[in-house]
Amino acid sequence: MLQFEEQKLRLGAYASELTELSEALNLEALYKEVEALELEAAKEDFWNDLENSQQVLKKTSQKKAVIKQYEDLKQEFDDMDTLIDMANEEEDLTLLDEVVSGVDSFIKRFEDMRLTTLLTGEYDSNNAILTFHAGAGGTEAQDWVEMLFRMYSKWGESHGFKVKTLDFLDGDEAGLKSAVVLVEGTNAYGYLKSESGVHRLVRVSPFDSSGRRHTSFASLEVMPEINDDIQIEISPDEIKVDTFRSSGAGGQHVNKTESAIRITHIPTGIVVACQNERSQHQNREVAMRMLKSKLLEIKEREHLDKIEDIKGVQKEIGWGSQIRSYVFMPYTLAKDHRTGFENGNINAVMDGDLDGFINAYLKAQSQSKL
Repeated sequence: MLQFEEQKLRLGAYASELTELSEALNLEALYKEVEALELEAAKEDFWNDLENSQQVLKKTSQKKAVIKQYEDLKQEFDDMDTLIDMANEEEDLTLLDEVVSGVDSFIKRFEDMRLTTLLTGEYDSNNAILTFHAGAGGTEAQDWVEMLFRMYSKWGESHGFKVKTLDFLDGDEAGLKSAVVLVEGTNAYGYLKSESGVHRLVRVSPFDSSGRRHTSFASLEVMPEINDDIQIEISPDEIKVDTFRSSGAGGQHVNKTESAIRITHIPTGIVVACQNERSQHQNREVAMRMLKSKLLEIKEREHLDKIEDIKGVQKEIGWGSQIRSYVFMPYTLAKDHRTGFENGNINAVMDGDLDGFINAYLKAQSQSKL
């Protein structure tokens, strides 16, 4: 039947691409690497070096996850191919909806996995630390920070990442002056690194009784969270540690003790803070990881000695420096100025529909390296 033959053609177009994906993932090498790691784990003295054994198990788990994801994808392709043949042979149109949705699902999962092959940076697989700052626009800009905070939280949750607020500073009347968020999960930094920069909002301000249109700016800085296995030496006499009470509403622990931590790295002037963990010790631990992440960023960019020097396109949070514009009025459109990708469904974008922007950026970066 024509309907099933069309779906057969849609699916069949990915047969050769599955092979190419296998080659891009270097699947044969992954199988060998897992085998070698499992042999190492089977040695009698494997647990003598606990740090090394944990790293071996982590690598094994990560590589097995990639293999399983590909094998599941290949199995889904084979199952859909069989279902289409069966439905076509029996001319059973009641199966058409299942076939169409199945092919759609396969294509989406394939594209998602192909995208991960572009994540080849040294820290792409790490968690991501997102730091938001309000720019030009006063209360309107602070409200914009809170909107972005919500947007990225929604994106993270919809992709199975764990999103944790580490620090925040409430706005004067509404919104947030600043916020720091940790997005935990494999490849979080690889995906979100594309979002670093200045974000511009154009809308009729709810804070303007005259109903005028306003333009506001907010910056987003994205860094990889540094794992404990990456050694960055920080001397105790190079840091200043301050404690303060957590701000804002929260559980019973908030505002009662000085458990929040602010760390200043004296040589560079970097300041990090964490207030949302349960104890001062936990807040200090998280803040130190944040500091290490920023210091690594400096190291990666030729040892620049001021945090302002590593912010790239977001040195100035204002006109002419934005990577993306979000327009609510007089029309609705979110447009990335680096890739040209745009989405007219602004409500969906603000609810975390960012994959189109992220994918376009990663593909553009990949092509620029060819």
